[in-house]
Amino acid sequence: MTAVLETDGLCKQYGRKWALHDCTLAIPEGKVVGLVGPNGAGKSTLLNLAVGLLTPTSGTITVLGGRPSDGPSQLGRIGFVAQDTPTYEGMSVAKHLRMGAWLNPHWDSELAERRIRQLGLDPRQKAGSLSGGQRAQLALVLALAKKPEILILDEPVASLDPLARREFLQTLMEVVAEHGVRVVLSSHLIADLERVCDYLIVLVASHVQLSGDVSDLLASHYYLSGPRRDRSSLPVNQAVIEESHTDKQSVFMVRTDDPILDPAWIVKPVTLDDLVLGYMRQAREAETHRRPGLGVLR
Repeated sequence: MTAVLETDGLCKQYGRKWALHDCTLAIPEGKVVGLVGPNGAGKSTLLNLAVGLLTPTSGTITVLGGRPSDGPSQLGRIGFVAQDTPTYEGMSVAKHLRMGAWLNPHWDSELAERRIRQLGLDPRQKAGSLSGGQRAQLALVLALAKKPEILILDEPVASLDPLARREFLQTLMEVVAEHGVRVVLSSHLIADLERVCDYLIVLVASHVQLSGDVSDLLASHYYLSGPRRDRSSLPVNQAVIEESHTDKQSVFMVRTDDPILDPAWIVKPVTLDDLVLGYMRQAREAETHRRPGLGVLR
């Protein structure tokens, strides 16, 4: 499968701190990709490296088969909306569109103007007087009208109210359906990812803990609850993601491609939220036990 975005041993260091360390992943073609992880996992650093705003300390990153540092032609293939959905407060909506046309050789004026009309934005209105949702929509229009091959979104709806988030995501999906643009969307909001994404990457401490088609991941994970037992008693084909116990009962989240045959178990499906949180907790616990003085790896 062709990788739209691929990294190999990617690292980014600021002074003595690693913002991203030994990150290796491959984002496949033809997917709307959700990137999720805790604060400090390296999501924003990864996306800023992908769009050429940062350069790696070591390792490699390619987007659409090229390096972000390859020049304007490569950067022209990438659309980007940052977390703060940047716009210029003193500039009108119309001036933003004129600036976009001046900066981008493949600018689609018809698309930009049509989207502005559909959104009900007044071209004469200054960006500083727009609502948060309207500024996010304007930033998305600017990214789309440059006719990118891939659209990278770094938590663009994090500060928006639920209605504005839904309207932003609706616009995004309309564009995906109309133009077939690839999308990588970073978000803390699992419900938003579930609404628009069909491929998931969980990034924790700069390492990919989980990746795959959402439908396949949900179909291969289960909650097992039943009489208390040790994880070592489970079949080897059931990988334990997390576990909890009382005096009489055990609950495991497991990953397996095989049917659950043990009649002692009550088997329940997991949600996308369960899945993400389970892998984040697993990675955090493993990291805690790797640190000197904090215990021994079990």
